Amino acid sequence: MGDTLEFNDIYQQVKGSWNDGRLRFSKQNIVYKSSKTGRVDSIAASDLDFAQWRRVCLGHGIKLCSSTGHVYKYDGFKDTDFEKISEFFKVNYKVELTEKDMCVKGWNWGTAKFSGPLLSFDVNDNPAFEIPLSNVSQCATGKNEVTLEFHQTDETEVSLMEVRFYVPPSQSDERQDPVEAFAQNVLSKADVIQATGDAVCIFKELQCLTPRGRYDIRIYPTFLHLHGKTFDYKIPYTTVLRLFLLPHKDQRQMFFVISLDPPIKQGQTRYHFLILLFSKEEDISLTLNMSEEDVERKFEGKLSKNMSGSLYEMVSRVMKALVNRKITVPGNFQGFLWLLYPLERGFIYVHKPPVHLRFEEISCVNFARGTTTTRSFDFEIETKQGNQYTFSSIEREEYGKLFDFVNAKKLNIKNRGFKEGKPNEYSDSDEDQHDAYLERMKAEGKIREEGNDSDDSDEESGESFPLIRYDSKASASESSEEGSGSEDDSAKKKKEKKKEKKVVKEKKERKPRKEKKQKDTGGPKRPMSAYMLWLNASRERIKSENPGISITEISKKAGEMWRQLGKEDKEEWDAKAGEAKRQYDKAKKEYKESGGGASLSPKKEKKKAGKKEERKRKSGGGEKERERSGNDSFKSKEFIETSESSSESDHKSKSKRKKVQRSDITL
Repeated sequence: MGDTLEFNDIYQQVKGSWNDGRLRFSKQNIVYKSSKTGRVDSIAASDLDFAQWRRVCLGHGIKLCSSTGHVYKYDGFKDTDFEKISEFFKVNYKVELTEKDMCVKGWNWGTAKFSGPLLSFDVNDNPAFEIPLSNVSQCATGKNEVTLEFHQTDETEVSLMEVRFYVPPSQSDERQDPVEAFAQNVLSKADVIQATGDAVCIFKELQCLTPRGRYDIRIYPTFLHLHGKTFDYKIPYTTVLRLFLLPHKDQRQMFFVISLDPPIKQGQTRYHFLILLFSKEEDISLTLNMSEEDVERKFEGKLSKNMSGSLYEMVSRVMKALVNRKITVPGNFQGFLWLLYPLERGFIYVHKPPVHLRFEEISCVNFARGTTTTRSFDFEIETKQGNQYTFSSIEREEYGKLFDFVNAKKLNIKNRGFKEGKPNEYSDSDEDQHDAYLERMKAEGKIREEGNDSDDSDEESGESFPLIRYDSKASASESSEEGSGSEDDSAKKKKEKKKEKKVVKEKKERKPRKEKKQKDTGGPKRPMSAYMLWLNASRERIKSENPGISITEISKKAGEMWRQLGKEDKEEWDAKAGEAKRQYDKAKKEYKESGGGASLSPKKEKKKAGKKEERKRKSGGGEKERERSGNDSFKSKEFIETSESSSESDHKSKSKRKKVQRSDITL
């Protein structure tokens, strides 16, 4: 047999709900860790008093009792586990694991026994059911009756609301009422939230973000009382799961976060976190409402009767002592992710809604490109339960720090948003993903380019453009032949082709590209500004003062330093820039006088000559066309042919053409 025994999928009942977890028996202690909340229950081997093996609803269960009176019950074992657990207990704990039968007769008449924090209802010395008294919220008495009400949780669909016990009058001892005695036994261990005395201390008008408002916080020995203008909340310390103390990004404020399970309720709203916001500059002098002997005896040096310091320090110190839980602070992560805090064992987000994610419940994380800008990125977390959380608009400068932190914690990282082969470098474009929209836009652009290259390909491709064709190149011969009613074969074929298509397509005339102005590489180089001269001289100094600084951060830092420079310092660099400008103007003048830049002028002359030749050719071509027409009239430039041609519209267009021809100028 090994030194430890481990069992998974072991259940613990918490206020009517079954929470699964992992149970481990070792030589030193017994540890149970809840999968839902991460809470750990530990029983030292020396404190174990007795153990029982019982058949319960989820198979078999173990009931353990410590020497301090606490009772722990775990269900979900198999029948075959009894022998090895019993042997382990004998060898390591020197405790006998006894078998105990439960009463399943369904009788409602039995004996109520109070043993520590449990109320056991036994029938014939076998327990029928047990009630953890810490689940009792109220205890009301009647003539011969006691009613127990229970704390409710949202985790269960069906929950027990109350149980009533009939207590018969006792004949032996008339001095004590049996109903009152029963109620006193219940209340001694019940988690009834009521102020039994004065508060230990009171904090006035604290700013609370969740639930929002200003609250007076009254600290009682067993619970916390939030008193506001509209609502009051009473929070037992047993429901406090964790405490967090987190610095605000502005370095002037602090968050104090109290994690609760079960949460506090207001109508249908549930608050799993209590978030307080403090200013670091706010101080307080605090006096506890207890004698110095009581403070020393109860808190063992954790608190003193008179204390002073920052308000957030006093609140966190008092809460730590009363709740008896450690305060979690941010881990070794150097940087700020606004309201997302990387911790040693998880992440916490303190906005709406607050979220605490432990590393052990995270399935994978993902770095994704921001949806609105390339200056930020999104950080996505997916849990093993299938829930996904996205934290967006994180500054790009924090990417490297967060990636190194996540990598050091050995979390599974998805590769989306990374450059191929460079996991430490953030990519502005998702090159490794197939972008259907981008592919479609590229395809459409390719089709347009092909259509602009040749007229034939445009007509054959079937691409239709909703354009009106302005036919300004029609020859005079075509107009005269149409006017006289005589058409040659080629014109007939063209006309038939137009009737079949019914839509005339025309390529889009492309304007000739403007030639880029050639850069004169032989000329003098333009002078730098005063800022650039100063930056070149100060760059190495900035790098040495800030080791590991990036290029973008150098520019940002230099801008801040330049703005902070005095007027006298800037005048020195302005004088240097002015001198450089004078040297440049002098060199440029000498360069032009020596013929520099003259090689660009012949191109302009050639371009002008080409335009003149083109105008001359066009005008000459028009004269030749008019000579070939054999008619004194020519086709007007106002002639317009639309892309809608049918048998009726074609007949109308003929008559229009005749009218236009009659109104044309005769040479």
